[in-house]
Amino acid sequence: MPLVPANQPQLIRSSQKDEYYQNNLTNNANELFHTFAGSRRWLQWRKEIELLSDLTYYVLTTLSGYQTLGEEYVSIIQVDPSKRRIPSRMRRTALIFFHTIVPYLLDKVLICIENELEAEAPQTSRTWRPLSHVRLWIQRAVGMLTESQRKALIPLVFALQQGITLLYRLHVAVFYVTGAFYHTGKRAAGVSYLRVGNVLGISLTLQFNNLRQRQRARHEWKQHRNLLPSRQVSQSSSRSSRCVLCLEERRNTSSTPCGHLFCWECITEWCNTKTECPLCREKFQPHRLVFLRNYK
Repeated sequence: MPLVPANQPQLIRSSQKDEYYQNNLTNNANELFHTFAGSRRWLQWRKEIELLSDLTYYVLTTLSGYQTLGEEYVSIIQVDPSKRRIPSRMRRTALIFFHTIVPYLLDKVLICIENELEAEAPQTSRTWRPLSHVRLWIQRAVGMLTESQRKALIPLVFALQQGITLLYRLHVAVFYVTGAFYHTGKRAAGVSYLRVGNVLGISLTLQFNNLRQRQRARHEWKQHRNLLPSRQVSQSSSRSSRCVLCLEERRNTSSTPCGHLFCWECITEWCNTKTECPLCREKFQPHRLVFLRNYK
């Protein structure tokens, strides 16, 4: 199976897909924490919730040895600098550390230093906060500085924050030229991507399995229909309406959350491309479809 380096569009689409699922996970975690802890604590811990959501996503995928949803979407795999082996567990751990924890720590520490330098008096808090020990160490270090030294360090901290932002933008510009690393964490860990060349075989296998499932469902429906009395079959067939997708009598009637009825095979095939009702266009997840077993 030929493997070639992944190109820029594939890496960008993979990153966008991962960001979409990470945002969904973060939003659900924020809603849950906000409901049980309240707005005040949510504002205090929102950065940590985002960090834990990202860590959960990458621990369940990258660290466990699986593709992320974005990598699976564009059929790319991670490789180490040799381009011949999957990254080791240590390298995958370093990737997650540089990609999630390092940006969080830089942001927290620089904001804490800036606040302490601009504060006229040392700020004390009785409640435990994230990185409280680091905050106390920074308070002691800033307390040893004179007023002139504090004023001189404030522009340096601001320049450092802007420099980190410019460094990220420069890294993205280099990526568009070389196409090697889209994220700084993957460059630091030495993790690159190869794309799987035999995507056609995988697609044909999935289509073949889908065809077998449809044939099995039709066969089971025919057996079930033959078990019914002829009078009951005629009455049920006269009362049943047609499926708007195949324009035939409904087989294995299934219901969407909005209440519209379709064939099970038709609506599942429809959900493979669009997660919405074909009639009213209401959005829904495929797992919310209801198979009506004894529907007449």
